[in-house]
Amino acid sequence: MSRTPKEPVKLVPVPSTNKIPERDIDKSPILECRHLGIDFGGLAAVKDFNMAIGRTEIAGLIGPNGAGKTTVFNLLTKVYQPTRGTILVDGVDTHNMNTVQVNKAGIARTFQNIRLFSNLSVEDNVKLGLHNHINYNMWSGILRLPRYWNAERLAHERAMELLSIFDMGYLAKYKAGSLPYGDQRKLEIVRALATNPSLLLLDEPAAGMNPSETAELMDNIVKIRDTFGIAILLIEHDMNLVMGICEGIAVLNFGQIIAKGTPDEIKNDPVVIEAYLGKRKEA
Repeated sequence: MSRTPKEPVKLVPVPSTNKIPERDIDKSPILECRHLGIDFGGLAAVKDFNMAIGRTEIAGLIGPNGAGKTTVFNLLTKVYQPTRGTILVDGVDTHNMNTVQVNKAGIARTFQNIRLFSNLSVEDNVKLGLHNHINYNMWSGILRLPRYWNAERLAHERAMELLSIFDMGYLAKYKAGSLPYGDQRKLEIVRALATNPSLLLLDEPAAGMNPSETAELMDNIVKIRDTFGIAILLIEHDMNLVMGICEGIAVLNFGQIIAKGTPDEIKNDPVVIEAYLGKRKEA
């Protein structure tokens, strides 16, 4: 599949040490982390993590295995409560929020290990993501009142609309667990989109995909950003994907950011090269 070459994006400073795409500079960042950190048993797993993401930015968080990338995602979604630091979502401090409240505030995610309801249909998995928008109460559901049927009709229409992003509408009645691995990955993204996020976190979305599927995924990530007008932050080990679609990239190593910048800046950064490949021995 041929792809249109990505135009270079200029990153500009926001009122902090962070940078976001120039097109987003007239709006506050959708996410800003300030001196974020967490300790496990006295060990600092993430320390002094600072990052901002523009409202329509596709950003990458990369680093060697064990660098703390998924831990950052768990902090952003309040699976873990930070030991220190601040997380602002659309300018709102999430300090007292839990995972459900953070989702309602605008953050949705996928997981490194797929977490679908395998025995439910593809459509029902997407409908579960629509829980923030269900407009009938328990009694309307039990008694099957008109409000229930109207909400179910709207949920079906929205689920099919979202599945069409990946051309998966024909799979709506299949059990989620029966889908090929790549389609399960796509379904998890669709379910996250069903929560109507402002920021979508993708944890290794290309894991287990072949090159053709990865190329299609790259196009669809850009399509999702453009269609929904949202920001996307992804963790990924496939550097072709990261360098191909990310505008700003942060590199994490041993829980700390060691470099930030555009794809060209990151791939030529000697500190990043050393973190991935190790320091060359002097002859």
